Amino acid sequence: MSAVLDVVALRSLVAVAECGGFHRAAAALCLTQSAVSQHVRKLERVLDRKLVVREGRQARFTPDGETLLAEARRVLDAHDEALRRLGAEERRTLVFGSTEHAADRFLPELATRLRAALPTREVRFRLDRTARLADAVDRASIDVALLIDRSTGGRSRDAGHLGLDWFAAPDWVPPGPDEPLPMVVFDEPCIMRRLAVDAVTTLGRQPDLVCEAADLAGVLAAARAGLGVTLLPSVKPRLEGLVARDDLPQLEPAPLRVRVRPGLPADLADVAAKTVREVLAAQS
Repeated sequence: MSAVLDVVALRSLVAVAECGGFHRAAAALCLTQSAVSQHVRKLERVLDRKLVVREGRQARFTPDGETLLAEARRVLDAHDEALRRLGAEERRTLVFGSTEHAADRFLPELATRLRAALPTREVRFRLDRTARLADAVDRASIDVALLIDRSTGGRSRDAGHLGLDWFAAPDWVPPGPDEPLPMVVFDEPCIMRRLAVDAVTTLGRQPDLVCEAADLAGVLAAARAGLGVTLLPSVKPRLEGLVARDDLPQLEPAPLRVRVRPGLPADLADVAAKTVREVLAAQS
């Protein structure tokens, strides 16, 4: 057999998909971005076809890439299950889910601190919307989810608060107070979108959703193009090409909760929540 798919390279490919790009995949795997890129190029050479196309810091999978991605997940599941059956698995895996707009700002620091706090676990990340993460952790398809959530007790732990600010292009000029407010938002389901729309309508002002984007890259591109304002976390570093607006309704910080899947030890929930609070404190 002339063609061989490397398991390490396949794991990098899956991480690019689950983390939304090479930069965050590298942080999640504790590798350099160059190493992740080399892994993907290695797969492309073996198969002699393009698998992933870079779009800024985001990554778009080609049809061949999507096909390999599905196969890679099956290969890795079989590989990891074989190690478990043979008693050769070195570390148990912890899958940590986070919303994209939160993780984009502090994923590298969160990954570093979680691995230090949980040295016997292999920590992997999955980025998705709050509603889907909540469902995934309740179905036990991921272990831990960081959510913007007001629920208390049970399998949830307080993980601090996420400051929120309005952002727009530096030269964006808002319309008059009696006119609809142009807004750039994530498409549904998205709690950040609902917070933004509710804040504007509470003032008796009409929101004008001029752009709805499926991911953070789309939201940032539309806001930088001057289409409207957008509501995003206010943690450091500041967003390039955007400025915070203080002439719009200021929102209270959003409550963050760590929720764990049924059956996961309670101490892991405590460790995860404590780690998130430490990262937020370092970013403030």
